[in-house]
Amino acid sequence: MNQAFNVLTQTKNGVMLVNKNDTFIGKSLIKYGEISDAENQLYLQLCNEGDVVVEAGANIGVHSLTIAKALGSSGILYCYEPQRIVFQTLNANLALNSITNTITYHSALGNSNTPLVIPELTYHDNNNFGGVSLSEKNKGEKVSQFKLDEHLHLKKFNLFKIDVEGMEIETILGAKASIQKYKPILYCENDRIEKSQELIELIFSLGYKIFWHLPPLFNPNNINNIHENIFKNLVSVNMLCIPHEARIQLKNFVEVKSSSEHPMRKEQ
Repeated sequence: MNQAFNVLTQTKNGVMLVNKNDTFIGKSLIKYGEISDAENQLYLQLCNEGDVVVEAGANIGVHSLTIAKALGSSGILYCYEPQRIVFQTLNANLALNSITNTITYHSALGNSNTPLVIPELTYHDNNNFGGVSLSEKNKGEKVSQFKLDEHLHLKKFNLFKIDVEGMEIETILGAKASIQKYKPILYCENDRIEKSQELIELIFSLGYKIFWHLPPLFNPNNINNIHENIFKNLVSVNMLCIPHEARIQLKNFVEVKSSSEHPMRKEQ
């Protein structure tokens, strides 16, 4: 019989259930009690009580907990997570922390209603479960895919967080009408250099200014006071996208001026 892979650990956001075999999120939460804290600190600045937020690719809820607490009882967070085992852990973490303003969906967001496939995974083995890409061709477990515009009929939309492992373009296209109507702030991963230019041009076309945000995985001031940095210089490559009409002043953010830019290109 396989050994249990889930463990409870105390984190900056409360008690969380994590997979001890997850080489990034699980490992960091167990060792440091947090991961990408600079990203979480940004959500605290972006989210207000009563806001409506959609999170595409919620994983086990590391950022969901921060966002949900910031929204208060009058706000609402919609979380989409396609990996069934990870989705179950997400719900466990929301329950463990008495979060009641969050609705979760075991599905992917994209620009089609065609089911996608989760590749065959063994959660008892070491893996980066937050870096799993979906496709229509893999062997594995089918999962529903929805266009946000058709799945949710939003009356308000303040922040769209997108962390979907290469499906950012499809996710935005499937939410295009909602984005154009409400002009939410977009916080979007962009770590696939080969897709970056098309993604940036799409967001530009929707009337947004784009700024790079590169939060490190390791925080030297982590709550467990652990000084060893197992992640070295690893950062998340994300973009903070602000509609042109928004009156938001940003300090210490580098604006994207050209769709050919990408911070990872400088290292090649």
